[in-house]
Amino acid sequence: MKFKLSPLTSDIVLSIYIVVTLAFRFYYESAANVTPGLSLAFGVCFLIFPIVLIKAKFLNPNWFGLFKSKKS
Repeated sequence: MKFKLSPLTSDIVLSIYIVVTLAFRFYYESAANVTPGLSLAFGVCFLIFPIVLIKAKFLNPNWFGLFKSKKS
């Protein structure tokens, strides 16, 4: 049995993750004077983590009910 989060919990976890990573990027990039290429690399690295968790079916986002979910 695989452990997976409920859709609402997944939505909340993803929302918190996005806000925290954006705040980190804004703070760090303004303080360290980061180049645009490095900024894009940070963005891609921060996006890979939730994508892997969604593909592994650990996170099951419902996008706060904005889209109809597939019934399986």
